[in-house]
Amino acid sequence: MKLASSAQMRELDRRAIQERKIPSIDLMERAAAGVAEAALDLLPVQPGKARAAVLCGAGNNGGDGIAAARLLFLKGVRVRVFLTGRYERLTPDALEETRRLSECGVELEPFDPGSQDQAEWIAASHVLVDAIFGVGLSREIAPDSAAAAAVRLINQSRGRVVAADIASGVEADTGRVLGCAVKADRTVTFTLPKIGQFAGDGVLCSGWVEVREIGIPSDLVRRTACMVMTVEREYVQEALPPRKPDGHKGDFGKLLIVGGAVGYTGAPYLAASAAVRSGCGLVYLGVPESIWAVEASRCVSAMPFPLADGGGKLQRTALPAILEKLEGCDALAIGPGLGRNEDTARLVREILQRTEKPVVLDSDGINALEGHIDTLDARRDRVTILTPHDGEFARVGGDLSAGRADAARRFALRHGCTLVLKGHRTVTATQAGTVLVNTTGNSGLAKGGSGDVLTGIIASLLAQGAVPVRAAAGGVWLHGRAGDLAAERLTAYCMTPEAVIREMPEAFMELGIGN
Repeated sequence: MKLASSAQMRELDRRAIQERKIPSIDLMERAAAGVAEAALDLLPVQPGKARAAVLCGAGNNGGDGIAAARLLFLKGVRVRVFLTGRYERLTPDALEETRRLSECGVELEPFDPGSQDQAEWIAASHVLVDAIFGVGLSREIAPDSAAAAAVRLINQSRGRVVAADIASGVEADTGRVLGCAVKADRTVTFTLPKIGQFAGDGVLCSGWVEVREIGIPSDLVRRTACMVMTVEREYVQEALPPRKPDGHKGDFGKLLIVGGAVGYTGAPYLAASAAVRSGCGLVYLGVPESIWAVEASRCVSAMPFPLADGGGKLQRTALPAILEKLEGCDALAIGPGLGRNEDTARLVREILQRTEKPVVLDSDGINALEGHIDTLDARRDRVTILTPHDGEFARVGGDLSAGRADAARRFALRHGCTLVLKGHRTVTATQAGTVLVNTTGNSGLAKGGSGDVLTGIIASLLAQGAVPVRAAAGGVWLHGRAGDLAAERLTAYCMTPEAVIREMPEAFMELGIGN
């Protein structure tokens, strides 16, 4: 699903109005109808027994809210409409909607942050419509402003909240909260969903996002090239490499995983188990000699082998053995449980320099690049997938100040890699400039070992021949979906990384994968 920027939405509106001669008031009326329908749907009582509060700004987003208020009133809802901006700044369409509202006997009231009467009405409303700011908001809401006071009253209300187009205070292009933001139960967005509804804190503020067609010609929407998209089930179905009915284990990818250290024996085991469970034909697991016996006793389907170590961590002297094993493999995953010391970090960098094979870099494999990002840059013409969390991302020069999606995109472009920036709504960015936002997963995945499972899935798909970006984004989706299934069975509190691995067959079967 395409995610639009605020600039793209402005251009769509402009072309629809100026080039296709669609009256802007018609677009507003259709938008308002969607908002009103959502508000009615959320009512806990019959419309004739309900009351609503609509809080509007002076722009066209406010006009959507004013029109929605009229439609709610005509359905029998007792409604009051509060203007947080200045009346003289109402747009022409918002003024027209104000006139239509007045003809119904409902007046647009100036919002007064000090009014006890208004505060009580908002607090006791069954449903609230947020139409204060639209997608064009780019500055922080001043904490002492009328708009900020309105946001606070909405969030303190006992009623359900519907946001018109976007939750006020959320930056449409990044998902950042600009000072403060409405926390909506449902967002009725128009024409296309916005990046900020699927990224950053905007995810938490948007609630359920419903896309409403408002009459912008479909050909204009179709031709809008969005660089940010969500990962949906269909994308993952196409990402999975086909399996030959008469194939043998060598036909389904050979993967080498390098990781582990004393005190970190679970990480390589989880990565290897997830890789096998994801369809990889042969999984080799190179670990320090001091923990090899532990891994060998746990791994049934993967094949652990010992590597030279010192102090319980891999040493540079392991390089020849790693490169020899890698020669017969299709992909390498390095990092799970690796531990941090300078000798191990140098080993990682030398492997990256020496191998032409596709590499998935995780955890301490990523940390090895701190201060040595040139090692990554030198692999621009080779496949390298990085899977950092925010802390690891910062260590290698990532800057999150502009929002997660844009930060991932800039990093991938600058360093010629595929970046999987882990977190709520994990984003995958490519060196072509596209960003894919994941839509699966839950808080139960925020546990040690979950990242190792993800690494195993991505590396497995890569070894089987999946296109790098599809291996990365598809692997994230599968990991999240298996996590959702585990949470359904065990709750987010009780699920474990091992439980996620056990649910992976169900996640694959939901994709319609046969034998």
